[in-house]
Amino acid sequence: MTPIQLNWALAGTIVAFLSAATVLGQLLARQPQLGINPAAVNAFNGRLRAWWIICCLLAVAFLSRGLTVVLFGLISFWALREFITLTPTRHGDHRALFWVFFFFTPLHYVLVGYDRYDIYSILIPVFGFLFIPLRVAIAGDTKRFLERVAKIQSGLLVCVYCLGFAPAILYLNYGDYSDRSRLLFFLVIMSLVSEALMFAWDRLYGRNVISPNVSGTRTWEGMLGGAASTALVGMTYHLFFQPFHELWHTALVSMLIAVMGFAGAMTMSAIKRDRGVRDFGTLVEGHGGVLDRIDAICFAAPVFYHVAKLLLVD
Repeated sequence: MTPIQLNWALAGTIVAFLSAATVLGQLLARQPQLGINPAAVNAFNGRLRAWWIICCLLAVAFLSRGLTVVLFGLISFWALREFITLTPTRHGDHRALFWVFFFFTPLHYVLVGYDRYDIYSILIPVFGFLFIPLRVAIAGDTKRFLERVAKIQSGLLVCVYCLGFAPAILYLNYGDYSDRSRLLFFLVIMSLVSEALMFAWDRLYGRNVISPNVSGTRTWEGMLGGAASTALVGMTYHLFFQPFHELWHTALVSMLIAVMGFAGAMTMSAIKRDRGVRDFGTLVEGHGGVLDRIDAICFAAPVFYHVAKLLLVD
């Protein structure tokens, strides 16, 4: 098939998968006599609604690199806002936050759009991380100084720097634009698939909870079974769309995405438990905000980008 036909086939496969899952979710919701926990069914349907939104937005990647960078920049801005507003800020933080939101965040994505890896790869972890404590210190408010600075730095790192590597995939020196757009789709789809599979394994076979104080539903069986199942899904994906040259490369990268997605979900859950909240926001009513839905992608994106660069770029 031609690259355009492959893109259409991929889009059609995703729509078919989500449509089938949506029909299944609605049937389960209307059949309480099956004995399936209604809360689990509602959670599944809530995830599906969020996935529809994410995949519809991601369709922009087939159209334009520039629009995709802008889209991810807006998502980063929204996610960072959720992260920062999770805890109260002091007046001494406001100037630093102004620079974070209106200088470092847009500049990072401008540099991604111009494919300046040499600059955007160090802008935030070097210059941003040094600037933030300096700007807060100049404000003269030392109460909980280290905690406040660390919160701003962590939000900027996860929501902007890490997520920025997702659209950066479209600028890899690999194949044509269709090949790179399918790589981005592969990252996002495997992140969503791994989330669904871990959810299923946790509900069906979960026995040993990993960290009860962080998440009472995430188990070792769910993590390991979900990662292995994601590798199998990735191998099936490889038969049709071949994101990497070798089948075992695709399997290992799929498993890596699953593990990093799990790391993102656990880390964000720990932050929410620390702040005493259930969700970061309200992207889907009753089912969390933007950051609740992209935490896996935030953690997987920089690792996937560099692994893909190692495996695919000569």
